[in-house]
Amino acid sequence: MGKPAKRIATYEDVLAAPENKVAEIIEGELVLSPRPAGPHTVALSALTEELGPPFKRGRGGPGGWIILAEPEVHLEGNVLVPDLAGWRRETMNVVRKEPPYFTIRPDWICEVLSPSTERRDRADKVRLYARTGVTSAWLVNPLQRTLEVLRLAHETPTQWTTLGVFTDDAKVRAAPFEAFELDLAVLWQDVEP
Repeated sequence: MGKPAKRIATYEDVLAAPENKVAEIIEGELVLSPRPAGPHTVALSALTEELGPPFKRGRGGPGGWIILAEPEVHLEGNVLVPDLAGWRRETMNVVRKEPPYFTIRPDWICEVLSPSTERRDRADKVRLYARTGVTSAWLVNPLQRTLEVLRLAHETPTQWTTLGVFTDDAKVRAAPFEAFELDLAVLWQDVEP
């Protein structure tokens, strides 16, 4: 006797998920993750504060981006919730009221890695981002105090090229935000060593 066919998750499953969970559909499977813990939230908030003024608002930088925390992005039947996502204004110039999620692929995503989500973020989600044409990705690990910068490979457009891994208090000009120097120490300054 064979295994019963695996049920494909639907958007109704996402909507019915407990409020204290982040609900995603990855390759047909409903994935529930805990809400982010302290170090994750500190790094995410600091990164939003650093990138927002120069890239979203154009204060001290070039502007031209829409950068959002935890947007729900629907790509190829998957429902993904990156920690941060950014769209160049040429890609998406305004946030629409409907639908209540995004169907335009971001130009950049950032996943803040937690022990409970790192494996899925690094493998499944980053692979899906590449497959759907997201051109830049950052992986931030607040516990290891690292920033890994990825760019979609030109020769194999579903593979990532690692542009660099930066640690501790490095000063970084990283794609796609090279116009601004990011001091990594800001991302974990409020996190216990």
